[in-house]
Amino acid sequence: MKIGIVGAGKVGGACALAAVVRGSARNVVMVDRTRERARAVATDLRYGTPLCPKATVVDGDYADLAEAALVMVTAGINEKAGGATDRSDPAGRLRLLDKNAEIYRDIVPRIVRAAPGAVILVVTDPPDPLADIARMSAGHDRVLSTGTFLDSLRFRVHLAQHFDVDANQVEAQVIGEHGISQVFLWSTARIAGVPISMLVKRRGETMDSLREQVEQSVRYANITIIEGNDASQFGIGIVAARIAEMVLRDERAVIPIGSYQERFGVTLSLPSIVGRSGVVQTFEPEMSPEEQRALELGAASLSKSEKRT
Repeated sequence: MKIGIVGAGKVGGACALAAVVRGSARNVVMVDRTRERARAVATDLRYGTPLCPKATVVDGDYADLAEAALVMVTAGINEKAGGATDRSDPAGRLRLLDKNAEIYRDIVPRIVRAAPGAVILVVTDPPDPLADIARMSAGHDRVLSTGTFLDSLRFRVHLAQHFDVDANQVEAQVIGEHGISQVFLWSTARIAGVPISMLVKRRGETMDSLREQVEQSVRYANITIIEGNDASQFGIGIVAARIAEMVLRDERAVIPIGSYQERFGVTLSLPSIVGRSGVVQTFEPEMSPEEQRALELGAASLSKSEKRT
């Protein structure tokens, strides 16, 4: 029941906080290139642990990741520092790839030497192509990207707000890239089994209007958050902690998450069973022809960006 977090910045700290508060793991090890920062984050969290499920939080070096079941990697240049906050930029998060690829090629072999059996969870943007780089650097396939899990939650939240229901009652998924080309599965989105298209019709609204409103909000949620608070951190922190739980507990939960898809030749998100070894099985959901084409185009875009790295 041990996890490691490499990168003790805002996102790494949010991942650690979520893991401690949720009781995701019994032991949490913070690693950062600046040991003092890792120590400060671990110390700060440790003072709150008496009010949380039992957990030990420490700072350490890569060697201290030994026997970790999962290691989150949050290190790298973020969207604000990397200039990826322009809504009109077709590259989106992919603008960060070159710089963060260099960082991952240095970090991942160190993780593997210390914790050869660990699942590696890529949190840094852009997570999908970085997961492919991590997979090649690690020499194994136990590599996950947080992918579109957070995007799917954002999709559900915005639909819940629109229809004034609990987000837990909304069935809706985003698949493909965690980025500009992500695919919203409107064709299968439902509330209590009722298709969203039917609910929209009953309200005298149009699907085009709802789609534009929701997709804009979800697709650029990170930029909206960064504009107000410098970093998108808390949502992804909770998502990363939840994924850690699925792995450590071998839950076999099904979520949209990024893993290498041989058919497309890249890492992207599809509904997948997540357990102790990472993604156990992947499903290709029912899609409209438009959604299928969008998924294929997004995969091609990811492949093109990776070839340039």
